[in-house]
Amino acid sequence: MAVEFTEANFDELALKSEKPVLIDFWAEWCGPCRMIGPLVDEIHNEYEGKAVVGKVNIDQHPNIAAKYGVRNIPTVLFLKGGEMVDKSVGAVPKSALTEKLEAQL
Repeated sequence: MAVEFTEANFDELALKSEKPVLIDFWAEWCGPCRMIGPLVDEIHNEYEGKAVVGKVNIDQHPNIAAKYGVRNIPTVLFLKGGEMVDKSVGAVPKSALTEKLEAQL
């Protein structure tokens, strides 16, 4: 299961990570989010030890979404060294997400 980012752990787990970070911004009511959620979990398992892969529920943690200007979900952000280096908006195939993550390794 992917890491659950919260306002309490976001700085430590995402911004201070020495590994690349993939963050899926989602909500319970979002159909396309439910489509890519399982893909994000698969990526978490496949990249364990190489990258931090997690999710932010925008209803529970709106400040994180606001900080990155997330207006549409699902939005997947890619961070490296605490900085956003890439992003993907909408339901995309797993290969599109792993390609962007691979570019950060």
